Amino acid sequence: MARIAILYAPGTNCHEETAAAVELAGGRPTLLHLHEMIAGHDKLTNYDAAILPGGFSYGDHLGAGRIFATMMVAKLRDQLTEFLEAKRPLMGICNGFQVLTEAGILPNRTPGVRGMALLENQSSHFEDRKIRLLVSPEKSLWTAGLEGRILEIPSAHAEGRAVIPDSAGARKPRVAFQYAGECGKPTMEYPENPNGSPDAIAGVTDESGLVLGLMPHPERASFPTHYSQDGLKLFENLVQFLKR
Repeated sequence: MARIAILYAPGTNCHEETAAAVELAGGRPTLLHLHEMIAGHDKLTNYDAAILPGGFSYGDHLGAGRIFATMMVAKLRDQLTEFLEAKRPLMGICNGFQVLTEAGILPNRTPGVRGMALLENQSSHFEDRKIRLLVSPEKSLWTAGLEGRILEIPSAHAEGRAVIPDSAGARKPRVAFQYAGECGKPTMEYPENPNGSPDAIAGVTDESGLVLGLMPHPERASFPTHYSQDGLKLFENLVQFLKR
């Protein structure tokens, strides 16, 4: 069975829920602390896929995900590069998405070169609510078979407004998910779009579709006791991909 690392750091608080969702989907999760890798006790490259879960790593000091990202790039750049070059799947959820952008992994796949940012919500406060996600037709292992569907998945963050440079030659991410209104179309209206993200962007992938970042929490829409199990589909797609 393929091994899936759930990579977390001090302040992360969704790692156990994410591991449980992976296990429910038929995967084999391993909780992997950032400091264990830095100390050399384990390596990211020992795993077939990795997920950075949500939470408030390092208390969001200096900005959401920034310290986690800085430590990964400074201490684990070679492992990150090897992991990405091996074409292994990587997902960042909420704070994990913030880490991937701060580290330059999304959209550049180049650790240390930031190509987009996730800034403060337009409402200027923490947004915690149920939202609708429209799945993009862009091809990705994470959304296989879900293209064009509406998913109901909760969102909870204070910094999720995607800002993508419009400079010439800049590598653009591929939109994977958009916030949708009741009509099922992308929306800029609050609160359906909880952060004011332009183009209603809720999640993106890199050019390969292997690296995904999304603000909503699929692990909180995975179990029968949740109001929706739509999030479980992302983890099931990952497990099916790893079985090939």
